[in-house]
Amino acid sequence: MHHAPSPACRPASPCVQRCRLEPQRQHCTGCGRSLDEIARWSEMSEAERERVWQRLSGAATRPARTSGRC
Repeated sequence: MHHAPSPACRPASPCVQRCRLEPQRQHCTGCGRSLDEIARWSEMSEAERERVWQRLSGAATRPARTSGRC
C-alpha cells in the first residue's frame, strides 16, 4: 500500500509535470487529479487537499516527489 508523504515532506502540488488528460475519466494521467481538483487546487482548504493526497496515495504507482529533505 502506498502512503501519502507527510504534509511537511510534500511538494506544493501533486503535479509531476507530465500532464495528459485521460478522456474517459477526465483525470490527469500524470498526477491522477481530476480536472476540478487541478483547477481548484490553489483555492482548496488544507482539509480538501489532504483528502486529495490521501486518494492519490492509493492510486497507481507513481514516482514519489518530495522536497528532498524527507
